[in-house]
Amino acid sequence: MKKFLMLSLAVLLIIIALGSIGNIIGLIISVAITYFSLKQFLKSDSFGGKLLWVIIGLIGLTSTFSNLPALAGILAVYLLYVGYKEWKKDEKPTHSSHSSNDPFESFDKQWNDMKGKY
Repeated sequence: MKKFLMLSLAVLLIIIALGSIGNIIGLIISVAITYFSLKQFLKSDSFGGKLLWVIIGLIGLTSTFSNLPALAGILAVYLLYVGYKEWKKDEKPTHSSHSSNDPFESFDKQWNDMKGKY
């Protein structure tokens, strides 16, 4: 039952992430425009140049605010990543060195013990 719920949650998160791809791309582009306009504003010496870069920066900033639903998609991708890591961690078999009779399982430990004695 737990695996079914986890898979259902993963499918829901994938749908949210895929639905937010357009907003994520728009957010990346608008943040890049805002950042570039800020850098060019700081480099510009003339009043006209500074005014132009402020206008472009305000347009980019407004576009950034309109693409904030992309944060839901970014959060969904992050939760999928964390869930995948937890899923893989749970699938790893746990071996106990005390319960096994394999003489080669603790070879490194025995080798280091032998080097210490001689």
